[in-house]
Amino acid sequence: MTDRLTWQGPRALLEEAERALSELMDPPVEATSLLKSETKNTHWVLHAYTDLIIAERMMALLPPGLGLPERKVLEERDWVAHALEGLGVVRAGPFVLFGSHDAAKVQDEDGIKLQIEANQAFGTGHHPTTAGCLEALGNLPMQPNNILDLGCGSGVLAMASRCLWPEASVTATDIDGQSIKIAQENAKINGLDSITFDIASGTQSVPIQEMAPFDLIIANILAGPLKELAPDIVAVAAQPCFILLAGLLDEQQASVIEVYRNLGFQLTAATGTPRWPILTLSTQKE
Repeated sequence: MTDRLTWQGPRALLEEAERALSELMDPPVEATSLLKSETKNTHWVLHAYTDLIIAERMMALLPPGLGLPERKVLEERDWVAHALEGLGVVRAGPFVLFGSHDAAKVQDEDGIKLQIEANQAFGTGHHPTTAGCLEALGNLPMQPNNILDLGCGSGVLAMASRCLWPEASVTATDIDGQSIKIAQENAKINGLDSITFDIASGTQSVPIQEMAPFDLIIANILAGPLKELAPDIVAVAAQPCFILLAGLLDEQQASVIEVYRNLGFQLTAATGTPRWPILTLSTQKE
């Protein structure tokens, strides 16, 4: 039996709640869907699909002011795929992301097309962090030769990197085995089988150690792990190197930058949205 939990409110508040439901809760909800309200112009609607009743201590991770959700018990079906299929086409930087159900819609569009199927791995392009990273990759002032996507989720950023720099080596890892399986399937759909995928916690995996040092490292995770893993990330960085960091909130930006600055990296650009910044750092001077 699956529950659908629904909140309505401002987009920024619901985006923060969506991130908490997907990334901070353990276990996370099965899927989320954030859509504009059909009845209120200033409101958005967040649906969360889960077969677990969220414990009270988990509800405390949600942003203040969110309120209690409306709960509905749903019939048995693949609600994960259903939720993601309703999200539509994403256009971010030079990329166009779509599901197979939208293939005809984007057939004549310009841009680098990536087909991402409905699944449970984080990173379909709809969240501001993924879309922001895609835009940042498109504006990166370098030509990388060796790329690491740390915490790759559905593999979107690794695939985007392969498309932008077809001659570069791309290694992508995630702590979750299901995410790696989904990322491999997505890469196969897009004809990008040359990416090396592996299950890994941090940088301590055979592919990472064998392929290091990297001149581009992408980490779209959370502020805590970004800071905790900073010494390990810098240890596998080439000289020079660019690092793309995402998954943090605006109030966490300064502390993350400071950690990497103390390790020899300087902020090159801060893009993304006001709530979800994307940090580009490098060994070059500001």
